[in-house]
Amino acid sequence: MMLDLGHLRAFARVADLGSVSGAARALGMPKSSVSRSLMRLEEAVGAVLVERSTRHLRLTDAGLLLQRHARRILDDVGDAENAIGGLIGQPRGELRVSAPFTYAAGPLARILPDFRARYADVKVLLTIDNRVVDLLTEEYDVAIRIGPLRNSDLIARRLTNYALWPCASPAYLHQAPPITKPADLIHHVIIAHRALKEAWPFHSVSSAGQDVEIEAQMVVPEPEAVRTMLLAGAGVGILPDFLARDAIENGSLVRILPSFEHRSVEVHALYPSHRSLSAKVRVFIDALAADLHAAESRTSR
Repeated sequence: MMLDLGHLRAFARVADLGSVSGAARALGMPKSSVSRSLMRLEEAVGAVLVERSTRHLRLTDAGLLLQRHARRILDDVGDAENAIGGLIGQPRGELRVSAPFTYAAGPLARILPDFRARYADVKVLLTIDNRVVDLLTEEYDVAIRIGPLRNSDLIARRLTNYALWPCASPAYLHQAPPITKPADLIHHVIIAHRALKEAWPFHSVSSAGQDVEIEAQMVVPEPEAVRTMLLAGAGVGILPDFLARDAIENGSLVRILPSFEHRSVEVHALYPSHRSLSAKVRVFIDALAADLHAAESRTSR
């Protein structure tokens, strides 16, 4: 059985978009040509791939199976083209990226306009999701991970380290007990990230490290939501430095105990080993790393 790449590409578009007309528009082809490609692909595989009606289009079991393989085949072809393109031309193709919300809304969103301007042939498909996606089975090119990494066969490139800062609004601090040492936090309204009871570590060059056992009144795992709550005077919470810095500089938030270090988290870009030669993956991660390095340089001045 020989599969024509052109027919396979038309089928993949139909499967993704759920429409022959939509696939034709996306591919810049006549609708009749897409329908003909589907028919010839079905003849080649010896099975009906798409059930059509006047209003709906549904993949058969054979179509669902071929859809998964078609994506992988087309990705491999695209990777080969991109590997050569990295030598003789511009990276191109679809780049599927997974990132958690706070990072996507901050550093990642900041680089995308310039990245697209520089690499116009790369189409970025960004999925914003705080869960840990499976790059292999869900067919992502790159995933951004914040925090400890699991053991895996993926390739990890460290991008940066973010400090975590305890913060509160001036309005909250005005009516709350003073905070002059870490132990004072037990008298405050705490917005935690993981659990109602947890240890917050603090370190200082002038004193031994200490952990404060806090009992939170709220658990909010999304930093962007914590920031909104802190700005509204809800209490004391932890924010990554890139999310807190602007608010601290304009006075709408105050960094608590700035002479102490709380903790930090590492940020990595992960990608499957078979994407290692893909030009689109390489230039995307390079763009992220360069932007983060520039941001670090600005804040250290």
